[in-house]
Amino acid sequence: MHGISLDRYDLAILSVLQKNSALTNSELGERVSLSPSQCSRRKARLEAEGVIKGYSARLDATSLGFGLRAITRVNLKAHGESMDDDFVTLLTKHAMVREAYSVSGDADYVLHVIAKDLTEFSDFIHHHLLPHPNVTQVRSEIILRSMKEEQGLPVSGS
Repeated sequence: MHGISLDRYDLAILSVLQKNSALTNSELGERVSLSPSQCSRRKARLEAEGVIKGYSARLDATSLGFGLRAITRVNLKAHGESMDDDFVTLLTKHAMVREAYSVSGDADYVLHVIAKDLTEFSDFIHHHLLPHPNVTQVRSEIILRSMKEEQGLPVSGS
C-alpha cells in the first residue's frame, strides 16, 4: 500500500469507520477489540498518513429536493492542457456536477450530475455545457433507479 503498513486492527478500524464515522473511540474500540486510547492513536496516525482523508455525513438527495441524477458523457473538440483546464474550471463552477472523471473509451469525460428536476438539468446542459467552446458532444443517461451504491472502499478487517 504505497509504503503504509496496515495491520488487521487498522483495517478493522477503517472498515467500521466507513460504515459510521460518528462512533466514539469507546464504541469503535468495542467493535474492533481495542481500547479507546489505542483507537484514538491509530485513527490519528491513519489521518496523518492520509489514509483517512476526512469525515462526512451521507445525505439523502431526494429528501433535499434533488430528484434527478444523470450520468453525462462529454467529448471535447481538441485536447491540450489549457483546453482541459478550461473545461475543468467550468465544472468546478457548478455544484450540480458531483463527480467528474477523465476516461478512456468513447467519451473524454464522464460526469455525475444531480439536479432538482429535468428543467434544471436541461438548463445546465443547454446554457453551460453545450455552449462551452471546446465541447463537441454531450450524451446523458438519466438514472431511473439505483441498484447498488457502495460507499467507501472494500477493506477487510471487520
